[in-house]
Amino acid sequence: MDAFFVALLALFVALLLVSERRDSMRGRWLTKPAASVLFVVAGARSLVFATPNAGLTSFERLVFAGLVLAALGDVLLIRAQRPDAVGQRFFLAGLATFLLGHVAYAGAFAVRGVSVFAVEGVALPLLLAGALILGWLWPHVPKPLRGAVVAYALVISAMVALAVGTTLAHGNAWLSCAALAFYVSDLAVARDQFVKRAFSNRLWGLPLYYAAQLAFATVAR
Repeated sequence: MDAFFVALLALFVALLLVSERRDSMRGRWLTKPAASVLFVVAGARSLVFATPNAGLTSFERLVFAGLVLAALGDVLLIRAQRPDAVGQRFFLAGLATFLLGHVAYAGAFAVRGVSVFAVEGVALPLLLAGALILGWLWPHVPKPLRGAVVAYALVISAMVALAVGTTLAHGNAWLSCAALAFYVSDLAVARDQFVKRAFSNRLWGLPLYYAAQLAFATVAR
C-alpha cells in the first residue's frame, strides 16, 4: 500500500473528523469529497495506470467502479445530514449508490473466482449477523426505508462472503479485510442515521470506511 496515499488520506480524514466534531457543513464539503477523490485517484493509479498496455481485467474495472460509486455516495451523504425530508431523500440516494458500489465489488470478487466452500461457510454467520443488526435497527427505521435497508443488508453480506471466497481461492487477505471493514463501518452510518446521531459514530466509522476504500484501491489484485 502506497505510504503517500495512506498519509494524505489520514490527513484528510483527520480534518474531516474535526469538521464533524464542530458540526461544520463547510468543513465537510471541503474535506469529505477530497478524501473520497483521493481513494479514486489511488485506484486509478493502481488499477488503471499500473499496466497501461495490458488493459484492465473485468475484476479491475468492477473494483474501480465500486470506488467511484463509493465516492459519489459520500457526497450524497453530506446532504443527507439535513434533518428534513430533503435529507432523507439524499440518504436514500446515497444508500442506493452505495448498494450499487457493493454490487460492483461483489461482481469483482465473483469474476475473479471464489471458493464455493468458503462462501457457503461464511454465508450463515453473515445472515445471522444481518438478522441481529436488522432486529436492532428495525424499530428506528422509517417504514418507507425498511425495504431498502433489508436489500442493502443482503447485498453487503453477499459482498463480504464473496470477498472471503476469492481470498480462499486466490489469496490476498486484504480483500477480505477491506470488505469486512466496509461492512462494519456501515454500522456506524446506520446508528448515526437511525438510532442516535452522535460524533462517536463518525469517530470510528469514517477512519474504518476510508481505510477499506484505500485498501480496495491499492491492493486489489
